[in-house]
Amino acid sequence: MDLFSNDEIGLPFEMPREQGYSVEWSEKLQGYKIFVPNGELVYVEQFFEERISDRSVEYFQENDSVDWREIRWRELSENDFLRIKFKNIEWKQDRIKLYGRDIRLPRLTSWYGDSGKVYIYSGIKSEANEWNKGLLFLKEKIEQVTEIEFNSVLLNWYRDGEDSLSWHSDNERELGINPIIASANFGETRDFVMRRKDDPSKKLILPLKHGTLLLMRGELQSFWEHCVPKRKNVKGSRFNLTFRRIGM
Repeated sequence: MDLFSNDEIGLPFEMPREQGYSVEWSEKLQGYKIFVPNGELVYVEQFFEERISDRSVEYFQENDSVDWREIRWRELSENDFLRIKFKNIEWKQDRIKLYGRDIRLPRLTSWYGDSGKVYIYSGIKSEANEWNKGLLFLKEKIEQVTEIEFNSVLLNWYRDGEDSLSWHSDNERELGINPIIASANFGETRDFVMRRKDDPSKKLILPLKHGTLLLMRGELQSFWEHCVPKRKNVKGSRFNLTFRRIGM
């Protein structure tokens, strides 16, 4: 599939060069509106200022046991990790059944939201932790520009480039039809890869950077799926927060 190169038209990502794909600059959002068949995205490369982004990375890792600046999180055993009390986020590493085997997800997660907001994905049921000041601050910043009130957030912690997210769509029943999802990103840059469900050769790759905001809307979750592939050259952590509206 032919692409517009980012160097050719000054974009921080590449766009497919074919009918149905287009991009325009939004002065109001200070970012790009990306139009694809059956969906729309908004990509704001530097939505959060550096001071807020840096503080967010610190906030997500603050704990009572180890220096988050020095520790190699992947080298901790499961028991050692469970002994750490994080000050702000209740991190966990869920397990799923895959081909009859019980395996740990290749990332850490946490779920926050309004009281009673339950989220089920990959057979994992998550009860919402109570909102805290840091997450509410980020949520309100996003809501100011999206004009959408979110009631929950899924946090993913990719400890390094070995952590990943497999192909999927955010189309769970609780999210309703054509959900709007806001993705906030902090820490290391990781590729967010999208592909058409009916033609996996059609792909879009967006680099999600320190402070980047990505908004997904329209029929995107019905016709597209996405992943965060492994990147062995990435040594540090990346935190992704996807703000959602849960109907149940």
